[in-house]
Amino acid sequence: MSEAHNEHESVIKTPKQLIAVVVAAFVIPITIIMLLAGHFGSADKVGAGSNAQSPEAVAARIRPVADEGFTFKDVNAPKQLQTGEAVFKGVCAACHASGAAGAPKLGDGAAWSARIAQGYDTLVSNAIKGIRAMPAKGGNPDLEDVEVARAVVYMANQSGGKFKEPAAPAGKTADAAPADAGNAQAAAAPAAPAATQAAAAPAAAAPAAAPAKASADAGKKLYESACVACHGAGVAGAPKFGDKAAWAPRIAQGSATMYEHAIKGFQGKGGVMPPKGGSTASDDEVKAAVDYMASAAK
Repeated sequence: MSEAHNEHESVIKTPKQLIAVVVAAFVIPITIIMLLAGHFGSADKVGAGSNAQSPEAVAARIRPVADEGFTFKDVNAPKQLQTGEAVFKGVCAACHASGAAGAPKLGDGAAWSARIAQGYDTLVSNAIKGIRAMPAKGGNPDLEDVEVARAVVYMANQSGGKFKEPAAPAGKTADAAPADAGNAQAAAAPAAPAATQAAAAPAAAAPAAAPAKASADAGKKLYESACVACHGAGVAGAPKFGDKAAWAPRIAQGSATMYEHAIKGFQGKGGVMPPKGGSTASDDEVKAAVDYMASAAK
């Protein structure tokens, strides 16, 4: 009998317990509701009463996607010359970091000693003009001579040399002469005889002849003079001449893509391709060289 009585006995035995249960029944649900309201109410609002129409918010929404991750430069501003280390990492490291294509490896005193003995002027001249498998300016024609010289000093001094880094040259005035020549031509133009102008008119009206496409012989010639430095042995990630397996994925990209990479340069996971292979060839000659190498791998 006592066991049945205990089964129906209430958990709340005192007035204090009853008050505690009643308070908890109100406080706990209210606390949960307040937490949920604070959580969902903290999100950005876009309706009336929010800051969605402020000038800053509007500017952020309409900002061009292309602005993300890009730093725009003033092309008319003076060029900022790179340090020797920066030029090495961006250009020279493709060969001099690993010793590819016979390039003396950075820090290899034995390989650099004979070159350092030739003197600063000879080293810099060879780097600017190119020598053997080394393309002019390491394959980047946009480099200033002083930037190439700084890279040479950096590599030589890291390998036992003690050259002094060249200072930045004074401001350039080379653009003044062409401007003066152009003004002189413009001034002389009114003095030209009318008969000469009349004779030149038919020639000017005639359509300009389209430039002839470089021949296959031109492509082979450029390959043998420039491209072979890397593509002959497959160094610096370059697909080796005649290697069908290495050329297959590149050929699959299409001629337009291969032309663009060869002309403008390309940096991939396997290596670095300098613009036009470091040569001064025309676009058509570069395209012919690409066709020559691609046809040999088909």
